[in-house]
This record gives sequence, C-alpha cells and structure tokens, in this order.
Amino acid sequence: MAALGGARRRPLLLLLLVLLAGLVHGAAAVFVVKDANGTACIMANFSAAFMASYDTRSGPKNVTFDLPSDAAVLNSSSCGKENASDPSLMIAFGRGHGLTLSFTRNATRYSVQLMSFIYNLSDTQIFPNASSKVIKTVESATDIRADINKKYRCVSNNQIHMHNVTVTLHDATIQAYLANNTFSKEETRCEQDGPFPTTAPPPPPHPSPSPAPENPPVYKYNVSGTNGTCLLASMGLQLNVTYKRKDNMTMTRVFSINPNKTTAGGSCSPQLVTLELRSESIPLLAFQFGMNASTSRYFLQGIQLNMTLPDARDPTFKAANSSLRALQATIGNSYKCNAEERVQVTEAFSINIFKVWVQAFQVQGDKFGSVEECQLDENSMLIPIAVGGALAGLVLIVLIAYLIGRKRSHAGYQTI
Repeated sequence: MAALGGARRRPLLLLLLVLLAGLVHGAAAVFVVKDANGTACIMANFSAAFMASYDTRSGPKNVTFDLPSDAAVLNSSSCGKENASDPSLMIAFGRGHGLTLSFTRNATRYSVQLMSFIYNLSDTQIFPNASSKVIKTVESATDIRADINKKYRCVSNNQIHMHNVTVTLHDATIQAYLANNTFSKEETRCEQDGPFPTTAPPPPPHPSPSPAPENPPVYKYNVSGTNGTCLLASMGLQLNVTYKRKDNMTMTRVFSINPNKTTAGGSCSPQLVTLELRSESIPLLAFQFGMNASTSRYFLQGIQLNMTLPDARDPTFKAANSSLRALQATIGNSYKCNAEERVQVTEAFSINIFKVWVQAFQVQGDKFGSVEECQLDENSMLIPIAVGGALAGLVLIVLIAYLIGRKRSHAGYQTI
C-alpha cells in the first residue's frame, strides 16, 4: 500500500497527476494468469475503487481507496482443470488485501460467477482506529459475462456490492478461456454501456392464468452511517421475474419479500445511499438512492437483483439498472405513496412497491420529514372530488329548476 500512502502524503502532487492524465479513477492495471506451459488463460485490464464500512471505537466509519498500481497476481491463481476446478484470478495488494474473480462457463458464454474481497482491518493506513484487527472476507455474484472467444468490455462504472464493501470497476476489459494467448478482437459489451440495438425476441407464449398474489407485508428499513441515519424506508416489495425454464418455456413469476426471512444492511455516502436486502434465495436486492445537488432532490437511482431460480435454464438470475428516476422528493422531505408503484428495472425484471414511505440523505432524529405525495395518490384524490363536485352541481341544477318551476306556477293564478 506504499503507493496509497505516498498519495496521502503528497495530495497536491496526486491532484496534479490526475489533472494531467485527465482521469478521476485509479490507474488501470493488466493482470494475466498463465498455465504451466506459460500460455495465458485469463487476462484482465481495469481500475478498481473500494468503499468499505467498518467499526471504530467511536462508531461506524466509511473509507474509500483504489486498487494500487503495484497490485500483483498471486501464484494461487489458476487456469482451472476440466471437470475439476474453474479458472480464477487472484490479485493481492497492500497489507493482506486480495480481490478474486472466479470464472465459470457453459457452451456459449463465460462469466465471473463470484467475486470475493479479503481485507485486513489491522492495516491502519486504510482502516485507522479499527476496533477489530481481523481479516474479513465478503463475496457476491456479478453480472460480468461475455460470449466464448470474446472479451468482456465495460467502460462505465460497474458496482459489485458485497455486504459492507462495494467494489467499482471502471474501463474494464476481461477475458477468460483465452484461445490466442491475448484479448480477442471481438467483444461483448456490458449493460451499463448500452443500450444497444437488438433483434426483438418472439413474444412468449401466454401462460395459463393464475390467481393474483397477495400484497407483501410492509416493513420499515433503516440505514445508518458515521453521521447517523441516512435512509428510512417503509414499504412492501414484490418482484416480477421473467426467465426461461429448463424446458425452454418462458415463465413469469412473482416473489414477495418476506421481512422475517430477510436481513437488511447498507451504506451511506455524501452522494449515494444504498439499502441491501439478502435472503436464502436472494443473495442481493439493492436499492441505490442518488441526489441532484443543483435541484436539491433525491431519487431512487438504481436497483440490482441477484437471485437463484432452481427451475431456470440459467439458475442465477441477475438484473441491474443504475439510471432510474423513481421515488423523487426534495432533500429533507419524505416521499410517500399509498398506491402501488411499479418500477421497470429491465425487460425481464420489475418491482412492485406497496405503501412506500421513504427518505434518503438528510434524516433528522430518525423520523420522516414533511411528506411529498406521489402523483398516483393525488390523482386518486381528484376522482372523489370530481364526483362530489358533479353531484353537488346536479343537486344545485335540480334545486334551481324546482324554484323556477314553483315561481311560474304561482304566477299563473289571479286574485279574485
């Protein structure tokens, strides 16, 4: 971690170098794994930034740091053995920190099935005043995947959330199962770099109708950081997932989040607040709230889902979108909606949110601020008002007609 320590001692020099290079991310590095014959089987070129939350004597603390330029490939990295083990890239840096990418493949595609990160809390340069000095390991599935004999290419930031650590890859080129000892010319681009024109798939067959699922239970979630609570959220959650079963039949299923079987966590930063939900079948359901400082508004910016579908052709279902604009409100206020809201994350995944009441960033005293009602609730209130107005108008018309008719009937008689 000498490079990181030097950067802290010479911030002005680092800033000058950043401005000259025109970069805002850590320097990219090339990592290569070779077999016993010296033939490359894995190549990766990317920069990485880490954001971790850890405990200190004075409370939780968030820290950010980059993958340094002197990070190296460990000899324990492997090209894998057919039907025995999968390829893996293991990168070590600093005082006992390590990032591992574990690959797997099928007939047509390969992927980083699992990313794991080992970090040493006794490294006082990165984790000052840590209350524990142990080595910890976190891991998560990823959406890094590409066609066989093509490199994975992603210029945009790709965030992988692992419990209390978020790894952000930038300008990444990754390829496993190399055929020519170097990166392929052809590439598979990541979803974050999209959209890309694609051929529309044929419409799925209509499944037999099934009874409508019950509304999920509403639960209150809380995310806190060094400066206190950064997110309050009360809501019921329901996932709509479309996938292909092992028999190639397209299936759409609805999953309700059961708070009693779900663990909640998250992280706080000045520009991003994250709520992470995990259960046995859902390794990660993450909600990311961003903010626009110029308009003083916050919003649901991203949703990421990793879940297991045992009857699916690909049992690991992943979906993510980091360009959403949902659940918007003014910073300092809360957003509330009694009506059901649906957020379309990807073509194959949407989420229904019931009775949502949420506030991100400036949360005072662990209580919701002034309420901003959603448009759906405002519209639902307009309907009874309009009906009531119409009925009142009708009664008034009848009353006027009655009075006019009565006056005319009196005018028809003469006094004798």
